[in-house]
Amino acid sequence: MRKTLIAVLFASALPAFAMAMPDGSGYRHHGGKHAPFEQLDLTKEQRAEMRKLMGEQMKNHRDITQRYLDKLPEAERKAMQDELKSSKEKTHKQMRDLLKPEQQKKFDEMHEKMEAKRADRAEFEQWKAERDQKS
Repeated sequence: MRKTLIAVLFASALPAFAMAMPDGSGYRHHGGKHAPFEQLDLTKEQRAEMRKLMGEQMKNHRDITQRYLDKLPEAERKAMQDELKSSKEKTHKQMRDLLKPEQQKKFDEMHEKMEAKRADRAEFEQWKAERDQKS
């Protein structure tokens, strides 16, 4: 059980590590094109297929992670969620502290939009789950 928890925590932390990559890494996130694919000079169809494949991979990652999380006792699941939230907030603050005041304002606006989208998505997923239960 302990190894599973460690594996889940590691897998959950990967997106945060990817976001924290230095600028010289060749990657841009949230709103930018995926730099490695820019170098490939992909056609519109290839870009669309790449986005589709990446989306499927992200969904599979979430599904696998959730399958293991469901096996954890409630207390461990709650502790993990609290730790992940704390870690995310700490990283967010560290990133914000690196910025100049005008950049912080834009960063805050972007964060608010992202959180609003996340809330909308959660609301939609809840509605969809309730609809599926009625069917």
